Amino acid sequence: MKFKLIYPRWSKLNRQTEFHLPPHGPVVFAAAVPGDIDIDFIDENLETIDFEDPVDFVGISMMLTVQVKRGWEIADAFRRKGIPVIFGGIATMLHAQETADHADSVFLGEAEGRMEGVFADARAGRLKKVYDFLDHRPPIETVGSARRDILNRDLYNYKGIQMVDLVHASRGCRYHCYPCAVAYLGGRQFRPRPVEKAVAEMAGIDNNRLFVVDNSLAQDTAWEKELFREMIPLKKKWCSHPIEDKPEVLDLAAQAGAWYVYQAVFDTSDYIRERIKRYHDHGIGVEGTILLGLDRHSEDDILRLIDFLLEIELDLAEFTVLTPFPHTKAWDELHGGKRIFSYDWNDYSADKVVYHPKQMSAERLGQLLDHAWKTFYADESQEMKMFRLFQQVVRKEMADGTFRPRDRDMAQKAFGRPVAPAPE
Repeated sequence: MKFKLIYPRWSKLNRQTEFHLPPHGPVVFAAAVPGDIDIDFIDENLETIDFEDPVDFVGISMMLTVQVKRGWEIADAFRRKGIPVIFGGIATMLHAQETADHADSVFLGEAEGRMEGVFADARAGRLKKVYDFLDHRPPIETVGSARRDILNRDLYNYKGIQMVDLVHASRGCRYHCYPCAVAYLGGRQFRPRPVEKAVAEMAGIDNNRLFVVDNSLAQDTAWEKELFREMIPLKKKWCSHPIEDKPEVLDLAAQAGAWYVYQAVFDTSDYIRERIKRYHDHGIGVEGTILLGLDRHSEDDILRLIDFLLEIELDLAEFTVLTPFPHTKAWDELHGGKRIFSYDWNDYSADKVVYHPKQMSAERLGQLLDHAWKTFYADESQEMKMFRLFQQVVRKEMADGTFRPRDRDMAQKAFGRPVAPAPE
């Protein structure tokens, strides 16, 4: 059976430097597909879909809400040709009812241990309309290494510079943050993979740079420390979401190759100031993720926050506005309060205001978002700040002998300046 797996195109944030990471959902899903299935993967952000290609079955993997309308278009085109289509992925789960109108089948939940049955049904022409495993998660021990062989590796770089590969060491999250849907998607229980399996997958990735995509590594101190200890011999360089704010954890993370973290900066407190300083003290860079438009945010609060970001010397910052995705607390509150004015999923890109903020107009919040980007990058461009982060990883790699000289050549072409080690 020839199975075409498609990742629909989507638009990056308007002010964000554009580059493309290899998608994680499709390669994790592909690992659960029976071995006799011929998978042809298309990332529509970088490749063109051949709708005339003879295939038996189409899968559409959607991570983001801004992918869903394009995903539906793709499915409609194949179904008009009589080719069955199944949807899966995070955005499919968030928009399951609407997506079912464009699908022969919708898969909800985690794929491990379930795909033999799904493909048997597809062969027999008896696909179920919905395969719902959202509340029946497979044992975390059954999660194996992702199928990165389905990717066209040459496509995932920034102007020729090797980018990161994505990997996960856990699923689920014990937190339930206001704008986040993870509690619905993966459950409130933190489910760490056995450390030896997660580290074995990392070791098998032919890339020295990784993005550990777990929602947060700061959930189980003993597991987190064991993970970092076992990662040290790999000499990988990696970024992640938050690391636990304990000296012994940060020290192990630095030894394990922590490059930078994505850290939410939600206020101007001394706690945040010191949190960022402790990362930097351990040689770990910080990209601040800044969410604007919460009900507690006045215009003055947002302006003060922007100034604060410059004071604490973030390495990078990414600004978004609150976006009420389905199955989040934000959705329940804003939809329930009739404050959402756009249900066009193409607007749910996190840089468009789709609801009425509490303390300002939607238009003014959009203006403040624009002001935040311009102010933070006024003295030094986003590309230059990215270059400085790249300098950090080069120095770490040169120190432990894993640096590839060709990356220096590519970086000099990409950034237009030499990549040099730190002075003695």
